[in-house]
Amino acid sequence: MKRLRLLPLLAVFVFCNLTAQTHQIIGKVVNESNEPIGFANVLLLSAIDSTFVKGTSADEGGRFLLDGIEPDLYLLQASYVGRGSKPLPLDIKSDISLGALILPSDIESLDEVVVTARRPTLERLADRLVFNVENTVVSQGNSWDILKSTPGVIVNQEELQIRGQSATIYLNGRKVQISGQEAKDLLEGLSGTNIKSVEVIANPPASFDAEGGPILNIVTNKNIVPGYKGSVTGNYTQAVFPKYSAGMSHYYKTEKLNVFANYTYNPKKELRRTSKGINFIDDTGLPYSIWETNIDEIKRTKAHNATGVLDYEFDDKNSLNFTTNVLFNPNQEWTSVLDTEIANRLGAIDSTFNTENTIDVDNSNLAFDLTYVHKLKKQGAQLSFNGHFTNFNQSFSQRIDSDYFDDNGDFIRNFGFTTASDQQIKIFTGQMDYATPLGASSFESGLKLSSISSESAIDYFNFTGNSQTVDASFSDDFEYDEKVYAAYLSWVKSWEKWSLKLGVRGELTDAQGVSLTLNTISEQDFFELFPSIYLLYSPSEKHSFAFDYGRRVDRPRYNDLNPFRNFNNENDFEEGNLGLRPYFSNNFNLNYTYGGKFFVDLYYRDNGQFINYLVFQDNENQTLRELRQNVLESTSYGLDFTFSKSILNPWYVYAYVSIFHENETFLAVESNNQEFRNELNGIYAYWANYLTLSKDGSLTGEATLTYISNFLYGSYISDEQLNLTLGLRKTLWNNRAVVSLAAEDVLRTYVPTYTSRYLNQDNFYRRRPETQFIRLGFTYNFGNFRLEDNQRGIDKKERDRLNGD
Repeated sequence: MKRLRLLPLLAVFVFCNLTAQTHQIIGKVVNESNEPIGFANVLLLSAIDSTFVKGTSADEGGRFLLDGIEPDLYLLQASYVGRGSKPLPLDIKSDISLGALILPSDIESLDEVVVTARRPTLERLADRLVFNVENTVVSQGNSWDILKSTPGVIVNQEELQIRGQSATIYLNGRKVQISGQEAKDLLEGLSGTNIKSVEVIANPPASFDAEGGPILNIVTNKNIVPGYKGSVTGNYTQAVFPKYSAGMSHYYKTEKLNVFANYTYNPKKELRRTSKGINFIDDTGLPYSIWETNIDEIKRTKAHNATGVLDYEFDDKNSLNFTTNVLFNPNQEWTSVLDTEIANRLGAIDSTFNTENTIDVDNSNLAFDLTYVHKLKKQGAQLSFNGHFTNFNQSFSQRIDSDYFDDNGDFIRNFGFTTASDQQIKIFTGQMDYATPLGASSFESGLKLSSISSESAIDYFNFTGNSQTVDASFSDDFEYDEKVYAAYLSWVKSWEKWSLKLGVRGELTDAQGVSLTLNTISEQDFFELFPSIYLLYSPSEKHSFAFDYGRRVDRPRYNDLNPFRNFNNENDFEEGNLGLRPYFSNNFNLNYTYGGKFFVDLYYRDNGQFINYLVFQDNENQTLRELRQNVLESTSYGLDFTFSKSILNPWYVYAYVSIFHENETFLAVESNNQEFRNELNGIYAYWANYLTLSKDGSLTGEATLTYISNFLYGSYISDEQLNLTLGLRKTLWNNRAVVSLAAEDVLRTYVPTYTSRYLNQDNFYRRRPETQFIRLGFTYNFGNFRLEDNQRGIDKKERDRLNGD
């Protein structure tokens, strides 16, 4: 039966896939006397920010050919023996026979064109928004800082979101295979100085996995000149506790070999203060017991991040890439002290209790990725193969010890317990992709298999004094296995003022989760199609209109399926949900762009039975339970305005305003299973100012302001929040060193309160991490530091579900 279900996937694969129509430039490099300059370098640069797009070398007669060029505005430049010609503007709409490209004797250096500090710019493509940040003040931070500054990105509970959906992080089109706190640690360890742009893909095309919401794709530079370069970086951050990070990167390139290695050490001591309140309600609808809890949590971590990339070109048609990412975070210590006061309905204190919650965590995440690319005889056609393996291990031990006191402060009793858990997740994926031009259009298609295996176990012990007993009701073993078979195709064609991209992806899912203690088996077995469409119409140079649609799926994270409990104290805990199901969403978007500076987007999203974070208070047993649950229905829609322009020569302004509506209906399990609809209207605004403060461009600054009126977070609604950030960047010693200074959450107003108040539910929390800080950064480049690097990420969507802190 399952073999029969694979037939639609094979049928999909026999079609081919289309990418945008491309053009070529032919010409000849000569000197001022019209004599050919053999073996000169020819570079095609983006007209937006002069960043590298393509490059080649002329033959002995000075002749050159650049092909595979997408329609756009470019700068063409030749260089030879350290000299570079003046950039030649080109508007590529068809093939160009350039004739002579003159290399004068008195010219400016090519390196000056590439590394001069610039302002970030926005570019609208058919299926994505491109935020160009290379050599700007924005790029001096780490990758996490850049993503926080990207248009339309909201940071909610330390999670990157776009239009209310969690964003998936990619590096150079390859998935960062971790999520939650581990992904943040990794991004904080990746320097932004090598980042060219960030692509915001609200509706990913068929070549991406159908799973997940919007994508943030970090695009780094490419290595074009042989040689060696390296850099060392260091950051000192002063928040409540001081912090530092240090790292180094090395790049080496020969004619055939390209090697990149990066290591970052990021030890941290963080304080997070939380205030929580619960009004437990009786049958009359009035509160009878009022709980107020203050939590001080100190988290100590020592994260080691390492990345290695090896590219080898066997010849003009065959190349190999090997990438490895290693995240090692041992001996983590999380210590929380909880002070709880319990009052009656009149506000008089009935009792108090204090809890010490100590957690020790060790985890490692190893990822290996191998890609082989073979270019076929047909110009622009290629076949690629990819294999990936991830091994994730985590050990987690917890001890909770509570002392209870009466209204006079006299000791009543002690209660405590310990837990010990282990988890191992193995992910394997194999993929084959085929791409070829077809007349004025092009096709692309592919097959993919992913296999995930997760094993976890937990032991729960109650203790009183020195005695300790196993509680079998909370101990468990959980196993989860999943296989996904996928195939996709897409087709792209550009003609006159139109551009069209069509795609479809088919996925067959076969998954099973088993809880031994609960004696429960959860199975998923289904085949689904995921179509996508992108239509772009440009009636004139200044005006363009676009429409896109895509259907997506999101699967539960492995930890969310795991029925284990994680405790704040014995009355407040988070537990997994073995009954979670994948959900499907439909995304629509209309866009208008004027002059590449003003954008208007109207979007609508049917989120389906969205998996969200819900919290329920049990008024009878006085507990607070946090879990992920499929809602009954959910929709989102909004109107976005984006503006970017240089007001004065040294002042560049970027503004983004989103007016949105969010709603979701879920089953209130502690309110007699009534259906409840949670909804709101909100405003998100982001205003960024980028300033050049010196004539030579070596001193730049930025000031950004973020405002969120309110936000929907599961069963909670947040109140308003405001974030003011200031920054300075100074280059030294002919761009060999960079010093930066940044201050974030200057007004200390980026800390919202989350409230859940409906039916017989009434609780809130206000979490205050170290959002306010000052950071001093220093980067020193050595070797031939103007080389571009070959940084790579790993694009396995399955790894994103490992953790979700």
